[in-house]
Amino acid sequence: MPRFFLVYLSLLLVLPDLSAQELSGTWKGRLVMAPNGCFPVYNLQFELQVTDSVIKGTSWHYSDSLNFVRQTLQGVYRADSQLLLLRETAITSLQLKPDCIPCSKHYRLTYHRATGNNTTDEQIRGTWFTPGGLAQDGKTHCDPGTLVLNRLTTKRTEQSNRTQLRNKTNTLFHEILVDSGVVKIEFFDNGQIDGDTISVYVNEKPMVYRQMLKSKAVALSVSIDRQRPIQDVVMVGENLGSIPPNTALMIVLAGEERYQLHLKADEKQNALVRFIYKEKKDTPKN
Repeated sequence: MPRFFLVYLSLLLVLPDLSAQELSGTWKGRLVMAPNGCFPVYNLQFELQVTDSVIKGTSWHYSDSLNFVRQTLQGVYRADSQLLLLRETAITSLQLKPDCIPCSKHYRLTYHRATGNNTTDEQIRGTWFTPGGLAQDGKTHCDPGTLVLNRLTTKRTEQSNRTQLRNKTNTLFHEILVDSGVVKIEFFDNGQIDGDTISVYVNEKPMVYRQMLKSKAVALSVSIDRQRPIQDVVMVGENLGSIPPNTALMIVLAGEERYQLHLKADEKQNALVRFIYKEKKDTPKN
């Protein structure tokens, strides 16, 4: 473990509780690698939980839906200097092209906040390095680099979702009438598994984000009743897979009814399935 990390862990044990800046949440940005890296610049996202200056969470490195690494994070936060010291401790999921070897990183970051025009921008930024300078194989070099992450707020996320939906045409594939209850929906790859990745929105709210279609279902449930008479379920194709377009088999279980729909999405259109509440008629008495 690097010396600076041990020093701050020791300080944490003897210092009184600090009024920690609220850092829990999602932070997203770009990480700059050395020119000879597999992905010179790629996306990085932190999910952080901060309790009494102790940080736990996950890091998600990805260039696209087919190349990603997810790791656990641990660290400490020094409120007096607004310093975050983090290290990746274990890989929990991994999918990379064969010539790419992951680097487990340590981060030295500082928190920054700017307020103006009725908005607040928050960042954590700084440097990273890999202990020993080598990747998981013990041979590949991991040169140090820099990064800037911005806090993702609910408002920003919702705006981003709306933009993604409205940049494409929502093509209505089917309307389904249902009575009160819960509709169960499952998505599978339609035919050969070729790397199709989807996101699913219900009335513009994200329910599934960048999930790859496989033989195991991507599942969700939608409630529909008199108070929620129309539910628009939109499937967004995040990529085209190796066999364009992005296609999916959608299985719908609504009460005693079962529907099997074949959806497709591409760079211009999303697939929309609309569920409409229809009040169940009482069975006539004899």
